[in-house]
Amino acid sequence: MKRCQHNFSRFLCAQSADGSTPRARRCALSSSTVVGFSLVELVIVVVIIGIIAAIAVPRISGGAASSDESALKADLTALRNVIDRYAAEHGGTFPGAAADGLGGTVNSALAFVNQLSGYSNVQGQVSLTQDPAYRFGPYLRRVPPVPVGDNRNSVDVAIDATNSPPVVTTGSEGWVYNPVTGEIIANSDKANRANTRAYDEY
Repeated sequence: MKRCQHNFSRFLCAQSADGSTPRARRCALSSSTVVGFSLVELVIVVVIIGIIAAIAVPRISGGAASSDESALKADLTALRNVIDRYAAEHGGTFPGAAADGLGGTVNSALAFVNQLSGYSNVQGQVSLTQDPAYRFGPYLRRVPPVPVGDNRNSVDVAIDATNSPPVVTTGSEGWVYNPVTGEIIANSDKANRANTRAYDEY
């Protein structure tokens, strides 16, 4: 006896014992059971998916916000470290506090960037190439983009040589820096996700 399946229907086919052409063939169509989901089951599945989405989406967005705050802390730590290192190698003068000899004037953002990203002498004059006189640096490849606030992704630096700590500006700069004290902050007074502190307080 051999079973054959075709189009979801099963036939029972009788064949001669010696395998030759069947003397008689009798096929009986067996009943097939079609299985599907009921409306109630589908509704339950949709409700479960909705519950999972309601739990997961806030966690994902919260994780992204936490990642931005972590990036801000890391960027500020890196910037503050190189600012302190520059001052240690330049007689206590912070980057940006002296003219750089390439167009950046005293207490300017251009001098700040040039003195951190170029080769400098002890007076803060900057050269594009290193030699025995210009033996310090570079301390930084580039200013990192600020990862939070309305000026997110801006690499520009605003100068505040008056206030300590520096004060947030209304401009589009990502950072605010005081070349007299060496303090740098994010140029955003928005509160973090937990509403515990503003970004300029990090």
